[in-house]
Amino acid sequence: MSVKKERKSAHKKVHWLAYILLLIGAVMFLYPFLWMVSASLRSLEEVAVSGMSIWPDHWRWDNYAKALTAFPFGRYLVNTVITTVFPIVGTVLSSSIVGYAFARLKVRGSGILFVLVLSTMLLPGEVTMIPQFILFKNLGMLDTLYPLIVPSFFGSAFYIFLLRQFYSRLPVALEEAAIIDGCGYFKIWWKIFLPLSKPALMAVGVMVFMGSWNNFMGPLIYINSDKWKTLTLGLAGFQGTYATDTNLLMAAAVVITLPCILLFFTAQKAFMEGLTFSGSKES
Repeated sequence: MSVKKERKSAHKKVHWLAYILLLIGAVMFLYPFLWMVSASLRSLEEVAVSGMSIWPDHWRWDNYAKALTAFPFGRYLVNTVITTVFPIVGTVLSSSIVGYAFARLKVRGSGILFVLVLSTMLLPGEVTMIPQFILFKNLGMLDTLYPLIVPSFFGSAFYIFLLRQFYSRLPVALEEAAIIDGCGYFKIWWKIFLPLSKPALMAVGVMVFMGSWNNFMGPLIYINSDKWKTLTLGLAGFQGTYATDTNLLMAAAVVITLPCILLFFTAQKAFMEGLTFSGSKES
């Protein structure tokens, strides 16, 4: 009896220790965001002397109006939405069909080809940056949104791997029944596997959204004119040669961050389900 009590007490201590560590980690990750929100509501002078404090002395709500009118927010927002929605559609469809092929089509050499696809994840982005720039330059696509959209329609090694794991776990009987009914591989993928893979597709879509919405390096490399700039690139306009409007920069950053926060809370359950199912061991 005493042994059980000791074990129960030890478990409680471990749980409390875990909660304390998680709380410390949460505060460490949350504090920069709270400071950003706080700085967005302060004057420039107050930001300079505020230190670690996150409570403004004077709430400057007009900073948001000034920030959103300081640059063409509407045009940059449209460009950002275009360079986010199309990559989501392209990545989800291309990675899904390739992942389905690797999971279900038994072709000689497909295993080697799959390893080659996965090996592309080992290449740093800096290695492919210059060849891609030269390619799009030769295609006459510089200073357009095409370099930020077109590559997504050729799939991504990580998402192909994720969806291949998901499709490998689906029952073979579904595919066999569809073949008996006269369906081909493409129709099986479109009519059966694609609807069943909504959690995994949602997880892929959320990750692509985060990457595309916050993409700064891509627009910085390929876009020169003000017409095609995105929101992340527009934030750089608050930084001058000798000074930075930190409070306005933080206000614009808060507005741009809001869609990511809303998406996280609305799609969190489907996102975790997709990752959990895709990461499970194959049956």
